[in-house]
Amino acid sequence: MSSSDRSQAVGVNKSYEIRTYGCQMNVHDSERLSGLLEEAGYVPAPKDGDGADVVVFNTCAVRENADNRLYGNLGQLAPKKAARPGMQIAVGGCLAQKDRDTIVKKAPWVDVVFGTHNIGKLPVLLERARVQEEAQVEIAESLEAFPSTLPTRRESAYAAWVSISVGCNNTCTFCIVPALRGKEKDRRPGDILAEIEALVSEGVSEITLLGQNVNAYGSDIGDREAFSKLLRACGKIEGLERVRFTSPHPRDFTDDVIAAMAETPNVMPQLHMPLQSGSDRVLKAMRRSYRQERFLGIIEKVRAAMPDAAISTDIIVGFPGETEEDFEQTLHTVRESRFAQAFTFQYSKRPGTPAADMDGQIPKAVVQERYERLVALQEEISWAENKKQVGRTLEVLVAEGEGRKDEATHRLSGRAADNRLVHFTRPDEPVRPGDVVTVEVTYAAPHHLLAEGPAKAVRRTRAGDAWEKRNAAPADKPKGVLLGLPTIGAPAPSPAPAAGCGCD
Repeated sequence: MSSSDRSQAVGVNKSYEIRTYGCQMNVHDSERLSGLLEEAGYVPAPKDGDGADVVVFNTCAVRENADNRLYGNLGQLAPKKAARPGMQIAVGGCLAQKDRDTIVKKAPWVDVVFGTHNIGKLPVLLERARVQEEAQVEIAESLEAFPSTLPTRRESAYAAWVSISVGCNNTCTFCIVPALRGKEKDRRPGDILAEIEALVSEGVSEITLLGQNVNAYGSDIGDREAFSKLLRACGKIEGLERVRFTSPHPRDFTDDVIAAMAETPNVMPQLHMPLQSGSDRVLKAMRRSYRQERFLGIIEKVRAAMPDAAISTDIIVGFPGETEEDFEQTLHTVRESRFAQAFTFQYSKRPGTPAADMDGQIPKAVVQERYERLVALQEEISWAENKKQVGRTLEVLVAEGEGRKDEATHRLSGRAADNRLVHFTRPDEPVRPGDVVTVEVTYAAPHHLLAEGPAKAVRRTRAGDAWEKRNAAPADKPKGVLLGLPTIGAPAPSPAPAAGCGCD
């Protein structure tokens, strides 16, 4: 959408709220939606206000009950809308791409439905719905504009997502997202690096390269080593201190990527490598194009190149046809891999996926029992791996909102280079999110580290300056993620179906 198109939709200081569900790609899309709305004249709704003039649902289609949850939330808004003249409701994201006209049939008070390929049309669609006084449903079948070309309102002043591709060419039988996001489409390397350089000039010190199958980058532009080249190019950007990426696929994780990670100083020693199952038979049924031996080989090579790397994963328990022997193979792979964290999901049917119609659906009680055994094993491993960090000196990038008990404990929190969460004693001198504090680890829990002694050093950074500048004139921030994957590096809080978006 051109700037002239966007200028037609003017919010005239109407307030907005975005409710984000699902994966990192949706979180990043919501930053774009916020930027679009603010460019069109809308303002964030106050957190302590009586609601917003425009409520946008950025949906996920991965969860089995995603439909019911959406319609339940829409139902709660119906009386609020009836009592608030001019209020509008919009539904976008993967569930909108899938359900389309069904949404306004089930919830006729919805004003706009838009898909994953045309998020840039939201302001125009809102204005059109207001003028024409009827719902606007517009679902593009292919990408109209790469999301990163749209305006943005980023949630963080010091860390940023950078999309390098959208869509996915895999055909995993449990995942509906490729059908909704489409085939992989890569950005030009120069455009990606230009965006990163612009972010760094604004004070960002950490970026996460984002794609539904991030290390397949290059397949659309015909360069099998494009991803490793991109990592190395990020290493040449002055002022960029930390580079991460999510989520890769074992099929495309080649030796040149491992070498680029190990040899590029600002690429962090952290890897999220989805396993899904340790059973070759189940992996075949999932249409995962690797087997246990290949997966463990990747882990071995990564550890050889980066001995201190923290590796996390995704695992599905109870996939159709999974036997006790299959599950034991998953437990074996977990023991061998020594993951720092694992996001464990109980399989649940997702309509529209091949797995939903497979024979051998596993009873809920069996899935629950296996899930609990897997979680117990991984808790034991996570704790043991974290205990190895005790006594180490770490540089921690101070984060905002990572430590829920920080005020009560007089601590601050942040992420180490390997993305482990570290809570540390608040230094005497002022410290801002985006600054870097050097601490010694004194205690380890399964999901965090603790540094109870005084900080060894505090480095004020341009990222901290950027945070301070943003917060000099307080403004309400958009709502955070409500559902779906937790932040990489944190444990899964509860059973959930497999992530199919940004988590291959």
